[in-house]
Amino acid sequence: MMKRLQKILAEFGIASRRKAEELIKEGRVTVNGQVAQLGQKADPEKDYIKVDGKLLIKPEPKVYYAFHKPRKVITSLIDPQGRPTIKDFLKGIKFRVYPVGRLDYDSEGLLLLTNDGEFAYKIMHPSAKIEKTYLVKVDGIIEPETIEKLRKGIKIDGKLAVPVSVHFVRKLKANSWIKITLHEGRKRQIRKMLQRVGHPVIRLIRISIDGVKLEGLKPGQYRVLTKEELEELKEKAGLIKKSRK
Repeated sequence: MMKRLQKILAEFGIASRRKAEELIKEGRVTVNGQVAQLGQKADPEKDYIKVDGKLLIKPEPKVYYAFHKPRKVITSLIDPQGRPTIKDFLKGIKFRVYPVGRLDYDSEGLLLLTNDGEFAYKIMHPSAKIEKTYLVKVDGIIEPETIEKLRKGIKIDGKLAVPVSVHFVRKLKANSWIKITLHEGRKRQIRKMLQRVGHPVIRLIRISIDGVKLEGLKPGQYRVLTKEELEELKEKAGLIKKSRK
């Protein structure tokens, strides 16, 4: 489809239409090897359009997924040791996506996947205060005073780690389940906290990232984030203004 060059450059994210007009006037845009003229039209599907000698390539659309990472899977697209990676489960996604944050090898649950670098950076930044909630099975019967101790914070690696909330869920014969919500996400933080209070982690499942829930996803499955989920995360991260309810 034929379009004015300045519109094409704007759609490809090269520059605003006004700035694109300046690029054309300065002779920095070519179409099929010929210097373009202001007002010229081209077909981005058929013509070779270059800016400063670089071929125009249409950017991929930004995509956002929720993924249920299984246990014994690396939160990476490649592993030198040959262990299973999350990439093994993403063959149905045609875009190159990467994880937002991580879950360690023995942990499971919700991961966000995207090809939007700014979104990933903002979501992981501590200032966004994105809440991540985990169901944790621990060794032994955890007592109320230990729950209170966890709520007040545990010093790990020389720094106090204070969760947003800690709740007892249920006890089994020799184990307990608790629910922990964090803002920060230091490496193996929950495992270290519970080790310090004498209740090593047996199983760790991330069940939510703010308003995005793991519920409904089996291990290895993924789904596209809903419009509401994405907007809520972007608002929290300061990428868009809060909508008026």
